[in-house]
Amino acid sequence: MRLSPDQTIELAEMLHIMGEANRLGILLCCLETERAVSDIAAELSLTPSLVSHHLRLLRGARLVRARRQGKQVFYSAADAHVRSVIADLVAHVGEDEAEG
Repeated sequence: MRLSPDQTIELAEMLHIMGEANRLGILLCCLETERAVSDIAAELSLTPSLVSHHLRLLRGARLVRARRQGKQVFYSAADAHVRSVIADLVAHVGEDEAEG
């Protein structure tokens, strides 16, 4: 599999952004359904401002998308590729060491 140098940099930046525990938790919250900042913050015991900061980074990396409804913004995984990558990583972490 080959990537251009620019694509390699973009992929490395995506992995770096997903590598922070709070951002990964936020991304996991947004995999199955749209979530509001306040709901994500409550579920992860984070402040709404911290969640918003992380969502800006995740959105900039094209890992989540936003949909505005009135004054509220709902976030979800950007697409099936993001959901698939995260699901594969979660499955990999859940495997027994003996299987690997």
